[in-house]
Amino acid sequence: MSWRHWILLLLVVGVIAAVFLFPAIPQNEAYHNFADKRGLWGVPNLLNVVSNGLFLIAGLMGVRFVGAKPPEDRATFSSPVERWAYLLFFISVAATAFGSAYYHWRPTDGTLLWDRLPLAVGFLSLLAGLVCERTAPKNAVIYLLLLPAWGAGSVFYWYDTQENGHGDLRPYIIAQFGSMLAILLLVALFPPRYTRTGDLAIALGFYALAKIFELGDQLIFSWGGIVSGHTLKHIAAAVSAYWILRMLQRRAPVAGGVSQPIG
Repeated sequence: MSWRHWILLLLVVGVIAAVFLFPAIPQNEAYHNFADKRGLWGVPNLLNVVSNGLFLIAGLMGVRFVGAKPPEDRATFSSPVERWAYLLFFISVAATAFGSAYYHWRPTDGTLLWDRLPLAVGFLSLLAGLVCERTAPKNAVIYLLLLPAWGAGSVFYWYDTQENGHGDLRPYIIAQFGSMLAILLLVALFPPRYTRTGDLAIALGFYALAKIFELGDQLIFSWGGIVSGHTLKHIAAAVSAYWILRMLQRRAPVAGGVSQPIG
């Protein structure tokens, strides 16, 4: 392995080890207490439910694009593994619309499982695609199999421990936030094989904004009671997924490992 691979490996292992130095982290039941509880036409928590439709739109658009045969003059993916990774990512985005809507219709630990499951698989599928793009491993298919499986396993592990009275979110935290950190490390350490790296940065920025909205759920809703931070979180996260699609639609192979600016 090159020095880049060793730095990536050491940092990822270090982060995982650091997370597990903390005691088990249970799910706080206050998490289910969202600011906007307004319902309409028999739909509880209306805006938090229907705003998930944006995930379905972005996901289906992505599935349609990734699954289509590219034009002869455009190589969007250099290997089938990359294509499958992004296809799984957009399928997960579309599935999030249903899982999250189900959860927000009736917020409990049991319904939260179906919200988090496609999210975790999506995070790790995106990471698998970027690992294949940036490092071009010979055994790329292993990453496509193992990384999304880690995401799914982290959610089932959390739910099982939560149901047994000793909830532990640590593997899920690694799946969600560790994957984002790994993506940043991949971008920093490895030269791009395609243009439009800036679009990836914008997508991550929208996701960071989504997490800020999530933390400010109550505060934002207190500003006039129009929309809550959690509803805005769904919108920003859906835009983040769309921006990944935008990146794929506009990118092209780059010569010499130097990315071109976005436009």
